[in-house]
Amino acid sequence: MKIVLNENTSLSFNMAAEEYMMKCFNDDIFMLWRAKRSVLIGKNQNALAEVNYDYVKENDIDVVRRLSGGGTVFCDLGNTNFAFIVTDKKSFSDFRKFTKPILEVLQKLGVNAEFSGRNDLTIEGKKFSGNAQYKYKDRLLHHGTLLFSSDLGDLTKSINPPKIKYESKGISSVKSRVTNIKAHLKDDIDIIKFRQLINQHILETVEDAEFYEFTDEDIKKIEEIENQRFKTWEWNYGNSPKYTSYRSNKFSGGVLEVYYEITKGKIAGVKMFGDFFSRFDVADIESALIDVTHEENAIKETLNQFNLDDYLKNITADEIISLFF
Repeated sequence: MKIVLNENTSLSFNMAAEEYMMKCFNDDIFMLWRAKRSVLIGKNQNALAEVNYDYVKENDIDVVRRLSGGGTVFCDLGNTNFAFIVTDKKSFSDFRKFTKPILEVLQKLGVNAEFSGRNDLTIEGKKFSGNAQYKYKDRLLHHGTLLFSSDLGDLTKSINPPKIKYESKGISSVKSRVTNIKAHLKDDIDIIKFRQLINQHILETVEDAEFYEFTDEDIKKIEEIENQRFKTWEWNYGNSPKYTSYRSNKFSGGVLEVYYEITKGKIAGVKMFGDFFSRFDVADIESALIDVTHEENAIKETLNQFNLDDYLKNITADEIISLFF
């Protein structure tokens, strides 16, 4: 395994670096990265609904869409992120496997952290890490955030999540359910030391692990991907919908939002967003629903053409249909 030492603090660069290593490296990869103040949204999310657009614009906070599903993440230099990239056909949605080393480091530091829910790590019931995955051929990317000493005020002002996520849990705000790791440490260490401890743990526990730094050629190729995708408005904002009807609900597989337009009794346009996980692009289902009669059986017949678990994991056809009526 290559343990990549990466000090670049551009969110778009780091997303491009993950894609580059997925597609161009054969080795297993572990990488920690940080980003200046920025918001990272899931592949299937509506950017304009997830962020406080005026606040991020006024404060020069980047908004970047990632390749994986899941929810919105706030990044700053008090937050370190981790990524595993492996050749693995079986571990999609196995979040415990890849968060285990992080929990081991925290246990060494005397922090009673645990895996919780679908994809979170928590301390005393408060979240400090959300995780997501993306599959490309036989390569699997697992990445997660680690709130260490982040500015939680900036976090709450930047992110504008669907109320349904918090109303359903009886929680009034994002800030009330998140915490920084540093607040729970017995010893006063900074984020640089924390990152060093994680890298050292991977080095000591993974066979044939070694440190690696990007070459000039690596950086050139990463910047090409960054400019072509992760710095573009089309990728980061372009999918935000303007449809005439909208409904959302929270299911066991996550929040699903459906924007749709009906013309002469048929679906003229549809977009699906949310923090659900997907192996394949939900755009396949959106395209198949165009011109389908706005009627339960017709929509269900179309949905049944797909293995929905590959597109909207743990969300059923009946749950999807309920949002159209």
